Amino acid sequence: MRTDSLFYKVFQTLPGTLFELLGDNTQLAQNYTFKSVELKELAKRTDGVFLPKRDGDPIYFVEVQFQPDENLYYRLMQEVFIYLGQNRWQHSWQAVVFWAKRSLDQGIPRCYAPEVQTGYLRSLYLDETPDTLNSIGLGLVRLVVEPEANVQQRIQQLERCARALPVAQQRNTIELIEQALVYKFPECPWRELEAMFGLTEWKQTRFYQEVNAEGHQKGRITEAQILVMRLLKKRFPEMTEEINSLVEGLSLSNLEGLTDVIFELNSWEDLLSWLSQVDNNG
Repeated sequence: MRTDSLFYKVFQTLPGTLFELLGDNTQLAQNYTFKSVELKELAKRTDGVFLPKRDGDPIYFVEVQFQPDENLYYRLMQEVFIYLGQNRWQHSWQAVVFWAKRSLDQGIPRCYAPEVQTGYLRSLYLDETPDTLNSIGLGLVRLVVEPEANVQQRIQQLERCARALPVAQQRNTIELIEQALVYKFPECPWRELEAMFGLTEWKQTRFYQEVNAEGHQKGRITEAQILVMRLLKKRFPEMTEEINSLVEGLSLSNLEGLTDVIFELNSWEDLLSWLSQVDNNG
């Protein structure tokens, strides 16, 4: 978002959070891509938009606001209608403003009453969101607006949720928690925040070390896949689709071994034969 990049990252990493906040099924997030979009006439970019992947689904414009702003609704609706016009949008839409607390909101202007009545323009308050114990997205939202005395308890709740995630997602969650704490305590160095709220000890646990190891391993596999695909496409340019399918299934050891022998293979059949021998040898 403009001043709240943390929430942009939360919605980007955990898109189901929007639908939790709206009281809808989080599975709807699978049908959307969250991004910032350019408004050419204004020479600026929107805060964040959930773009539907399927024809007929509504588009969601999202704004998060932590300061009073008497012009927010006017600016937001201007951006909405410019986007709808530029893109000749044919389906429904929603604009949602998430205020940090109700007292910041001066109210939706009466000129937008039709949009309010039909549910197109909505305002919600982050400090009034449901206190759900098994949701990372809502837990992060609550953390940012949580009274300082309750932060430690909220961190413990988020840690429990993170440990239940697949390993590949745990590191992203830890980073989001750290960013939320830095956002909440901007004057405090993040190393001190880690120690203050137990994240230092958390990072020393076996599960966090496994997260780092897993991430490092995946990075090596991705780099090896890119290299092998580049070499194979030079060696066998007519086999592009087959190359993509083949490389995705190779182990790191096979990828590394293939880079050593790739130019010794005279045909596609030689490549498949080499891979078969490698697999049979273990």
